[in-house]
Parts: sequence; C-alpha cells; structure tokens
Amino acid sequence: MTGRGLEGFYRAGRRVLSRCQVRVAGREPVAVQSRMTTADSARFLGTVRTSAHTGPDPDVVVERVRHADGTERITLYSAAPRPLRLPVEVALGTDLADLGAIASGAPGPELPASVHDSGLRWSSPVGNSSITADPQPVDALASAGLLRWEFVLPPGGSTSVELRVRPDGTGPVRAVGRAATSPLAPARAAGDDPRVRELLRTSIEDLQALLLRDPAHPTDTHLAAGAPWRCGLAPAEALAAARMLLPLGTRLVAGTLRTLARTQLRGPGDQSGMIPGPRRDAGTHLPPSCTGTEATLLFPVLLAEARRWGLPDPDTEELLPTAERCLTWLRTTVGDTPYLRDPQPAGPVRCETQAHAHRAALLGADLLDACGRPGGAGLRQWAQELRAAFREEFWIDDLGGGRPAAARAPDGRLVPHLGAAAVHLLDTGLLGGGERASGLLAKVQTEQLARLLGGPAMDSGWGLRGLGAKEAGYNPFGHRGGAVRTHETAVAVAGLAAAGYEKEAASLLRGTLAAAEAFGHRLPEMYAGEQRTDGSAPVPHPAACRPAATAAAAGVLLLTTLAGIRPDAPAGTVTLRPVRSAPLGEIVLTGLRIAGAPFSVRVGRLGLAMVEEAADGLQLGV
Repeated sequence: MTGRGLEGFYRAGRRVLSRCQVRVAGREPVAVQSRMTTADSARFLGTVRTSAHTGPDPDVVVERVRHADGTERITLYSAAPRPLRLPVEVALGTDLADLGAIASGAPGPELPASVHDSGLRWSSPVGNSSITADPQPVDALASAGLLRWEFVLPPGGSTSVELRVRPDGTGPVRAVGRAATSPLAPARAAGDDPRVRELLRTSIEDLQALLLRDPAHPTDTHLAAGAPWRCGLAPAEALAAARMLLPLGTRLVAGTLRTLARTQLRGPGDQSGMIPGPRRDAGTHLPPSCTGTEATLLFPVLLAEARRWGLPDPDTEELLPTAERCLTWLRTTVGDTPYLRDPQPAGPVRCETQAHAHRAALLGADLLDACGRPGGAGLRQWAQELRAAFREEFWIDDLGGGRPAAARAPDGRLVPHLGAAAVHLLDTGLLGGGERASGLLAKVQTEQLARLLGGPAMDSGWGLRGLGAKEAGYNPFGHRGGAVRTHETAVAVAGLAAAGYEKEAASLLRGTLAAAEAFGHRLPEMYAGEQRTDGSAPVPHPAACRPAATAAAAGVLLLTTLAGIRPDAPAGTVTLRPVRSAPLGEIVLTGLRIAGAPFSVRVGRLGLAMVEEAADGLQLGV
C-alpha cells in the first residue's frame, strides 16, 4: 500500500491510512500474487532472499491478509535451513483526505505522525487516526512514520504482526452480513455449467459485505451502493438491488423500504411525497438525471412485488401510506399531461423515466386495489394515456426498423441515440397470477428493440453496452457512454427472456457469465464495452465499484431468470416461465424464499422447470 491513487483504508468516507510498506531484512518483498479472498478481504504474497548465497530460491515468504474492518496481519514464513534473524520495518502514513478529494486527484500531503500507545497517530482539523500493533514494536520513529521489530525464526518457523487502524474514539467495525441474522437467504446454485455455483455464492457474499444497519433503527438493514466510491445509502440503487434480490426473501426489502420511508418529503410543495436522491450523470447527450424520481417510482413497485413474494401483511400495511404518497406525487406531477418530465426547469422527458412511471402506475394500482385503497382506476387511466402517446411520439422510424428515442427535449425534439436505458422498457413488473404488466411499446416495437439490443452495436460479447458502438460520442470506457453496466445487462436479460426473445437474452447472459469468470465471479459495477474477440478478456473500468450492490444483485437476477419464477403468495400460487432454450444446460437453484419458506427449482436441459421444495399450500400455477 503505497499511498498512490485510491490505495488505503477508509472509514466514513475518509482515508485513515494511505501507506503501509513492509521491509524484511532491509529488502522490500517481491510481489508474487494478490487476490481478493472474500468481498471484504484480500491476500498479498511476496518473497524475500535474505542472503546472496541462497541461489535463486527465496527463503522467506511474506503473507499480508488485509480486511476491510481496518486490520492487516503480516506473517513471515521461513524456508531457510538455519535460524534467521529478521529485522522487520513497516512504514506508515496517511493524509486523512476525503474520498471526494482523492477521487478528483487532490488528496493533500501526508500528515506528521506521533508515537501513540503501541503504534502511531495522525491528527488534522478534519479528524484523526491511529494504528496499533501486536506485538508491540521494539522501536517507533514518528518522524519517519516507522515501526520496527526484530524476529528470530527457526527453520520452518513463522511469526506474525497484526496492525489495526481506526479513527480515534471508534470501535471495531462489524459487517452486518456476518451476523447470524443476515436478511439474505443462503441460496445455492448447481448445474451443468460450474460457473453458476460460484457466481451465486460470490454475489451473496458481496451483498452481505455491503449490508448496512440504520443506527437509530437497528432491525432495518439495507445495502450500501458499493465500495470504494459509494459506501453509503443511495436510494435508487438500494431499491433496485433489493428488487433483484426478492428470490432471497423479503427481509432486506422490508428494511430498505422502512429506511427510505423515513426520508420521504412531507408537507406542501411540488416535492411532497418524493424520496430524495442525488443527481446522476447521464453521459454527453443528456443532463444529469434525478435519482430521487427513480427512487420515488421504485418504492411502490418494490412494495407491490414484495407482497407477491410473500412480504407479511403487517409490513405491507405499515409501508402502504408511503407508497400512496409516492403515487400521489406521480399523479400530481404529471397533471393533465401524458409524460413525467424531469424535475429541473426545462428538463427533458426521458425514455426510462416513462418506463419507471408506467410500471409504478400499473403495479401501484394493483397494490391499492388489493389493499382496498382508492386511486387505482386513475392510475390505470393515466398509464393507458401514456402508452398511447409514447408509442406514437417516442418512436423514431428509420431504414433499420426504428428505435425508441432516448428522450424528448423541452422543444419536442427527439434525442435519437440508442443506449442501455431503453432496456427499462422491457421491465414491466409482476402482477397477480404470474402475469406481467403491460409494456409501453407495441409488440412490433418490442421485437425491434430486442433485435437492436441483441445486435453487435449493443451486445459487446461481454454484456450490454451503455451506448451503441455506432452512436456519436461512443466511448468504451464512458460510464454512461459505452461501458457495460452490469445492472442494465441483467435487466435486459430478464426483460428479453420474459418477452420471449430468448436468443438475444441468452447471448447477453453468456457474455456476462464469461465476464464474471474473468473477474473471479465478482462482477464490477461496470467494465469497458470493448468488443469480445478470441483470447480477449473484459477490461476493468478504473472508476467502478467492486463489490457493488446492483452488480452483485444482478448475478442473482441473471440466474433466477433462467427459472422464470413468478410467485403470487397472497393467492398461494407460483408460476414458472423458464428460458426454454436452457442456455446453460441444467440448473438447480436451492434455498430461495417464497412466502417466507424455502423454495427450490430445477430447470432441465430441455427447458422444463420442476419445483423441488416449496411452502406448504403453495400451488403451481399455469
């Protein structure tokens, strides 16, 4: 850990340690391997030759195991035939810089250290940090930020030093997901393709590492958006990830919804009923979008679908008033118009926002009707008006068969570029009886969109590009302009499969699974949209979170899509719509949850699905 770039330990968005360099017998170990062992730990291996007369073979192995809770264990293993006297030095430093300053390349200089307890301490006007060592060093030099030990290792012997870093006045960090009360079911996958087992296992492991608990409401857990850039709550991402994780149970959904319900804006004003969220960059073609709008529309959708998956009635009743306020905000904001416009002055009408709003209206109406609340008829009427207008006014005809517009500018001009945001048009949502809600596009338009998403301009071979390769401004590293975004790829796979376009869905699925294997089954938030060729590998994106909530949840969605599970817990039924082409051969998913009980399903090589475990009384629908 050299202190360059993003390296370091972080706590609450501040770098509490930026440099941790080890020297053994005056030499820096030669790095031979580094890898993440879990979502919150990594192992680094190096070797040292302590004598020039030992030939090419190293006689000391240095292992460093680093954990996200702020601890690192440095272990020395001797392979020498004689006892070794090894002086060990660890050089430490930090700038206590804010993550935003580090991301922009302006972290500031290292701070001077002082000797503190069995280690060192750094202070600045914005905070402080200390590091303690076990065993206690024989020497500590504050001016050099240096701790020293002297060890004697017998042949085949070993010794360790453990370092612990944290801001003053804070206790050790304990990941919520490591507790016995994790809200995520311990699901497992098996089948003809061995990668499915590792993808599901790693995805759940990543999600557990990202779990956060509301300190004021410790029973409510939700997901951080991702590490290292967004280690806190991002409303739209938390809701989207929780929705993809419904097959793992409804406890995380309930905690996420309750946490965000407490943030909902109340009182007079245009924003009353909104769940606030930051703006999100939308690339070069459009201004930043409002994630608060997306979160507000996702809230009633997630509550409605969670009820279908078996969210207990008391939880639904508790959260229903918040969902009603979200839907009231939607109807009040659109007024007599068919479209939901961006909230900023002269904002555009975005394609994906209309998809989110249409789904919220239909699933929200279904929820209101089921709970005996008024308002469903008005929402359905508006959704019908939106469908008619969208199919007529948002479609761009061209010689290639046409495409949906990315947005309508305030002057009515259509923004024509083809991007991954269009996949949300395929995500219509789940209604009762295993039925999907109506989509914004007509059947022929849906077929054309499926063809475009499956074409080489959008399908990179590793997943779905954020912007078509033939569009102006395409950049394979553009985080909204060409990079593969894992979440949108999974939404595309699920939407295409549900609409019956299995060839296109299977191609994107196989590409993403190949990318996951190259990334050690730990899918990043995004990666470069370069075209896959023989012998190539997906290229990491330098600004990607890994692990990321939506990317890890996407791994769950990709695999459960193969079984096409559509529950209706209030009606006591579950319908299966598997991918008939069985693109990964046989797959078995066990340990899922429907209606609070274990649920297991097998999809055979002929694309036929069979329920192997389910709650008592849960009937298979048709």
